[in-house]
Amino acid sequence: MADSSVFRRRVYHLGGYDHAQPEVVHGRFVREARRFERVWAASAVSSEATNSDDVSTWQVCTTGPNWRVETEYCAIRWDDVVEATNRRPMWWRIPQGLLAFVDFTLAGALWGYLRASWRYAMFFLYPFLILAVIAALSLAGGAALARATDSSTLGTVAAIGAFLLLFLAADRWVYLGLLFDDWIFARQYIRRGDPILEGRLQRMAADLVEAQRRGSADEILIVGHSLGAVLAIDLIDHAMKLGLGEQDGCPRLAFLSVGSSTLKIGLHRAASRFRAAVGRVSSCRAVLWADYQARSDVMNFYRADPLPLMGLAATGSPVIRSVSIRRMIDPARYPRIRRNWYRMHCQFVRGNDRRAPYDYFMFVCGPLYAEQLVNSKEGAMQALDADGRFRDTHSPALTGDHSTEVAKR
Repeated sequence: MADSSVFRRRVYHLGGYDHAQPEVVHGRFVREARRFERVWAASAVSSEATNSDDVSTWQVCTTGPNWRVETEYCAIRWDDVVEATNRRPMWWRIPQGLLAFVDFTLAGALWGYLRASWRYAMFFLYPFLILAVIAALSLAGGAALARATDSSTLGTVAAIGAFLLLFLAADRWVYLGLLFDDWIFARQYIRRGDPILEGRLQRMAADLVEAQRRGSADEILIVGHSLGAVLAIDLIDHAMKLGLGEQDGCPRLAFLSVGSSTLKIGLHRAASRFRAAVGRVSSCRAVLWADYQARSDVMNFYRADPLPLMGLAATGSPVIRSVSIRRMIDPARYPRIRRNWYRMHCQFVRGNDRRAPYDYFMFVCGPLYAEQLVNSKEGAMQALDADGRFRDTHSPALTGDHSTEVAKR
C-alpha cells in the first residue's frame, strides 16, 4: 500500500433537513455502501449503530486487494428538531411558512438567489406557488358551490375542505409540508437560533477537538449536505473557539460542503452571525474546505462562490468543484431520477452506480485523503484499477488540473 493512504478516519456527517430516524439513516448508509462495493471492487462492512441524543455512530471497515480503511462514522442528529416542527398543526405551519416567505423576500434573500442561481430562486418560490394554486382552486370551487346552492356557508366549508385535501395531497406527492417546515426552520435559525441544536453543536465541537487532540485518526472529515452544511460551519466555528487546528501534525482536517445551502442562509440580510462564522471558517488554514456543486441539482447554488456573494473577502477557501450527477448514475436509471428534485439533491450522499470524480463513499470510506481527491481532476478513478487495487498516489494521475489551485491555500 502507498504510504500516502488513509488507514483510520473519523467522519462527522451533518445531513439536510430530514426527519429520518437514526435506524433509517444507518440502513440507508449500509444499502448505499453496496453500490460502492460493486463500483470500486471493494468490501465495506458496517457495524450496528450506537445512538445517543446527539449522534448515531457506527464503524465501517473497507478493504480492497491491497488496502484497508477503518472509519468511525458519526451522524450528528437533528431529526428531533425537524420532527418537532412537523408535529405542529397545519393552522400554525401554513402562516409560519408564509411569514418565512415574506421575511426572506423583504430581507433581500430572493434577490440574492436570483443573482446567484435562478434555479434556486425557482426552488424557493416553488412551494409558495403551489400553495397559491391550491388556494385559488379551493376558492373557485367554494364560490361555484355557493352560487349553485345559494349558500355561502356551504361554499365556505367546501373551500376549506378542498384546501385541506389538496394541501395533504401536495404534501404526499411533492413534500409540500416539509418544504414549508424547511423555510420555517431557516427563518427561525437566522432570527433566534435553535437552543437544542446550539447545545448539540457545542458538545460535538468539543468531541471534534478532542478527536484531533488524541490523534488516533489519520484524517478527520466533516461533511455537510444541503442545510447540514450550514450546521457544519457552525460546528467548525465552535470547534475553532475551543482550539481546533491549533495543533500541528495529524490528523488532517477536511470539510466538504455538498449540495450546500450556505447561501440560502447567508444571503438573508439578518444572517450576520452566520456570515461571520463563514468568514472565520474560510480563513482557517488548518481546514481544507471544498464545496461540491452540481448543475442538475436545483437545490444547490451551481458555480456560485459563496464568500463574495455574501460580501466577504476572498480567502481562497472554499475550493469550488463541479460534479456531473449524470456521470454517477446508471444511464438506465438516470431519466427516472432526473425528474425527482429531491433524489437528485441526495445523490451527493448516496452511492454511485459508476466510477466518477465525485464519490461520497470514496471520501468517507476510501483509502485516499480528501485533499488528494479534491486535488485530482478524476478523483479516485486513476488511483484504483479495475480490480480495486491501490496504485501509487505519487503518480501524475493524482495531481491533475486542480492541484495548483489547492496548493495556493
